[in-house]
Amino acid sequence: MILLFAVQLGWLPASGYVSPFEDLKGNLAAMIMPAFVLGNAFAAVLMRHTRSAMLQVLSSDYVRTARAKGLEERVVVLKHAFRNALIPVITLGALGLGELLGGAVLTEQVFSIPGFGKLIVDAVFNRDYSVVQGVVLCTATAYLALNLLADLAYYLVNPRMRH
Repeated sequence: MILLFAVQLGWLPASGYVSPFEDLKGNLAAMIMPAFVLGNAFAAVLMRHTRSAMLQVLSSDYVRTARAKGLEERVVVLKHAFRNALIPVITLGALGLGELLGGAVLTEQVFSIPGFGKLIVDAVFNRDYSVVQGVVLCTATAYLALNLLADLAYYLVNPRMRH
């Protein structure tokens, strides 16, 4: 991507970071490639699982019953099917956040973005163990908090958990 979009076409910067408070347009241009690289594979997996879960839910008895009651297709899909199909997708999303945190280390190094990934790599090379421990602690806490939010999302999405 760097070779194509930054070097040959010259559309995007090859690396670096621009604060959104300095230049919002420059920040968006600098973040397009890293965001695409980091999230593209995970988004494909998430979409595939969403599709699979929707196909499974749409063939279930309660969806067939909702259609037989004369509900609009939009209501059947969004209210009955999609909410139940989101349960495995939320699980996969919560687990995938850990992969995104790990992938951020490499992405931040390649695109020269200052962040936790670059901080931990620099700390490892400088043998600054207290910084490594701090970054690992903060990352683990963030991962636990995101999984807690996923559990709360289960409660909001799944009407059976409210009873």
